[in-house]
Amino acid sequence: MGEIEDALDRAGQEHFTKAPPETLKGQIGYLIRQFGSARAVAAQIGVTADSVNRYRRGARKHPPKDVAARIDEAVRARWQPQVRRRRQKQAATTGGITVETRARFGYTAPIGTTDDGRFRRLTVHLPPTYAQRLFDAQAAGAPDRELRQVIADGFRDVYFQDGGHRALGLSDVQLSDIDYLDLDY
Repeated sequence: MGEIEDALDRAGQEHFTKAPPETLKGQIGYLIRQFGSARAVAAQIGVTADSVNRYRRGARKHPPKDVAARIDEAVRARWQPQVRRRRQKQAATTGGITVETRARFGYTAPIGTTDDGRFRRLTVHLPPTYAQRLFDAQAAGAPDRELRQVIADGFRDVYFQDGGHRALGLSDVQLSDIDYLDLDY
């Protein structure tokens, strides 16, 4: 996964109305209900079906750290999908999305002005149209560079051009060298 997709997943997890299972048995039980069999869960998390059954029964209580991380990630990725969809729909229709980042922004500007990229720390609320574009691109499996471009376009329109009130000759904003990026919707 790319940086933008990770940020989208973290933002979606902030809206859980109920905490996901914390215990290993609870997590494995949830995954078995989601996938239908221990074999399918085993294929997803990279262990054998026997190991999954041992985790489910409680015969093995402490998986290796990398396996425990994959189990937790699989649970969180599937937890409360309706809540996530509802929040995404709200962001895409009325609420918009807030992007906080420290990254290098470069752009194409008119001759005689500087267009050298530089690091900026920005927190900008993007309108619902950009949230919709971002969610649609993620659902279509777009690569991280396309997701970055959606956010860069939003920054161009909202921050750099201030909704058409300044820097009208500015075009092609690029977002690179991301230190951190957080989304909230």
